[in-house]
Amino acid sequence: MTEGSQAQIVPFNSGPSEETGDREEAPRIRRDVKEAERIAEALVFASAEPVSEKVIAEKLPEGMDVQAIMQGLASFYSLRGVHLLRVDDSWAFRTAADLSFLIHRDQTDVRKLSRAALEVLSIISYHQPVTRAEVEEIRGVATSRGTLDVLLESGWVKMRGRRRTPGRPVTYGTTLEFLDHFGLEELRDLPGMEELKGAGLLSSRIPSNFQVPVPPANDDLAEDEDPITQMDLEELGLLTPMGEGDE
Repeated sequence: MTEGSQAQIVPFNSGPSEETGDREEAPRIRRDVKEAERIAEALVFASAEPVSEKVIAEKLPEGMDVQAIMQGLASFYSLRGVHLLRVDDSWAFRTAADLSFLIHRDQTDVRKLSRAALEVLSIISYHQPVTRAEVEEIRGVATSRGTLDVLLESGWVKMRGRRRTPGRPVTYGTTLEFLDHFGLEELRDLPGMEELKGAGLLSSRIPSNFQVPVPPANDDLAEDEDPITQMDLEELGLLTPMGEGDE
């Protein structure tokens, strides 16, 4: 050692540097993300119905970003024969749209919706939450109970709540199954005026001030709605007084 030089003392057991720690941490994070993707993929694949992000989050390792995990998987499947699609706050595997013609189903639909049912379904889709009286006012004709029953049985329409007006009428809205069946991520994905015109579903002679209603962004109850209770279901004849479903 030359005169005037200073010796650098390095502790014998100083441990890994911060840079070394970062290099070791990165592979572990990647392993955790890959494992989370495997878990999420298995959950959605094993379910016949869309799986909510809440359910997925409960099964993933703590601290995982569920939306980032699902978006990563969706990107991976975007060029494959099946796609991972978001349906509201849920996820489902579905056949790629351009390959759907290859899929043949043995079962046939039990019934097709009548024109009246399609009209009512359209009104409920765009105007929800909406009561039966409001549907009739928009259509200009009476709506039979049977038409609403068909839509309820299809699983595409549900009773949302009861309007805080005299008589407390039931309000109707669409379901998660409705979004899934029609390939919609959310209600805001329903076709707008130009799309409806292009599909021939709107007359070219509609009033100039006509606007297609904008559906709500979520399924939350409106300020003038109350949730349906068991007493309401009993009153509507959907439950017996003992709380058991009708046979």
